[in-house]
Amino acid sequence: MDTFLQQVVSGLATGGIYASLALALVMIYQATDVVNYAQGEMAMFSTYLAWSMLNHGVPYWAAFFATVALAFLGGLLIHRIVIRPVQNAPVLTIVIVCIGLLTIFNSLAGWIYSYIIQPFPSPFPKEPIKLGRIVFSPHELGAIGVTLIMLFLIWVFFRFTTLGLAMRAAAQNPASSRLCGIRVSWMLALGWGLAALVGAVAGMMVAPVIFLEPNMMGGILIYAFASATLGGFTSPVGAVIGGFLVGVMENLAGTYISFIGTSLKLTVALALIIVVLLVRPSGLLGRAVIHRV
Repeated sequence: MDTFLQQVVSGLATGGIYASLALALVMIYQATDVVNYAQGEMAMFSTYLAWSMLNHGVPYWAAFFATVALAFLGGLLIHRIVIRPVQNAPVLTIVIVCIGLLTIFNSLAGWIYSYIIQPFPSPFPKEPIKLGRIVFSPHELGAIGVTLIMLFLIWVFFRFTTLGLAMRAAAQNPASSRLCGIRVSWMLALGWGLAALVGAVAGMMVAPVIFLEPNMMGGILIYAFASATLGGFTSPVGAVIGGFLVGVMENLAGTYISFIGTSLKLTVALALIIVVLLVRPSGLLGRAVIHRV
């Protein structure tokens, strides 16, 4: 029983990181109908910016908030410069552009910072917390807390602020929004900025666990896709719940199914994506998208 509880706790902790990146994927999808394959690499590059500031003596939280601000600005500029010119192009064109961004960010990070693995500090205490025989990592608990706080702030922003309501309207009905005077293109750019911000936080939360290097977000992105697919690409809350579920499921599968172990954990996420798409394509909390022809 102790082993089961320990694996559930560890799964929730890693699931919090998957949830953060899944939340960023869902935000861009809701705002622009685009699945951003470069989200992981954008988060990685933002984390390198934080690492550079820390190496130059900037205090952790100052570097954290500066990185978040730079990530927001970067996401906004990527939409205005790269995505906006092709936003009305066929889906395949946008997919290729996102894959191109993925490659550019990965190569740029390798060129600037090299592919040597670097440690990244955690803002939380190092001493583990014990509750009976269950051991909690302060960093993992902190990552869960940061994810939940971020989800709450995003919920408040989209539900109670004029700007958030305008962004929702622009995403759901661009034509009517334009008639109401909403600048739809800028709303979509703000959506990219917010998603980049959330991704940057996810990168800084995961880097102390898996260390910093240009390919660090490759596996995490697949788990994030599995989380968003499970929870529903149209539901931010579903993406977060999906992240926690994926974290727990992969941990339990790796522990109790002997042939999976640690080497086939990623396969669990891929299998989950296929099963959900076959059984319930809209996910647990997502809504089916209906296109009238």
